[in-house]
Amino acid sequence: MDHTLWDFDKNSTLAFKEVFLINGVHLNLDDFLKIYIPKNLEFWKLYQENRITKENLRYLRLKETFDVLGYQIDEITIHKLSDDYLLNLPKNNYLVNNTIEILEYLKPKYQLHIITNGFEEAQKAKLVNSKIDHFFTHVVNSDMAGVKKPNPLIFEMALNKAKVAPDNAIMIGDSYEADIIGAGNVGMSAIHFEVHKADLKHNVLISNLLEIKHYL
Repeated sequence: MDHTLWDFDKNSTLAFKEVFLINGVHLNLDDFLKIYIPKNLEFWKLYQENRITKENLRYLRLKETFDVLGYQIDEITIHKLSDDYLLNLPKNNYLVNNTIEILEYLKPKYQLHIITNGFEEAQKAKLVNSKIDHFFTHVVNSDMAGVKKPNPLIFEMALNKAKVAPDNAIMIGDSYEADIIGAGNVGMSAIHFEVHKADLKHNVLISNLLEIKHYL
C-alpha cells in the first residue's frame, strides 16, 4: 500500500509540517526529513526483523533524528509528536500517479487484496480517507498476522483469506526484500514497482503503475 498506491512521502511530509506547527517544533522541515527518512527506513528494517517493538520504532526514529540535528527536546514531547504524527498522517490523501486508473482496470478482472506491514489503525484510515478501500476484499496487516513481510506466515494468511493457491496469485510491491522476496518464498509471482528503476534484481520491474497492464 505505502509507496505503491498511497503516496507515503508526500503525505508524511504534510503530516510532519502540521505536527511541528501544533507542537511548536522550530526546525527546518527539509533538514529534518533529510535525517529522518533514512533513520525511519533503518528502524523499519529492525522492526520487520522483530529486533525492536512498534513502540521503540515510533520513539527511536524521532529521538535519533533530533539527536543528530542537535535539537533539544524532551521525551514526553517526542512521544506526543509520534502520536500526533500517526493521527495526522491519514488525513492527507495523495495517491501515487495512476493509482485510481490501474485499480479501476484491475478490479473487474481480479480479486484485489492488500498485505501491509503498516500499523493497523493508520492503514485502515488511509484506505478510507483516500477513497480506495472499496477496491479491496481483504486487508492483511502485520498486527493481525503477528509477523511482518517477508515472513511467509503473513503471505499464507492472505492467501488463506483470499482462498487462492500461491501459483494463482501475484504480489505487486515496492520493497524488493519484503514484497518480492517474501512473495517468492511462498511460491507467488511478483511485480516490482520501483519508481527509479534503481533495483534491477527482479525480472518483472515497472516504474509506472500503468505498466501492470502489460502483464495482467
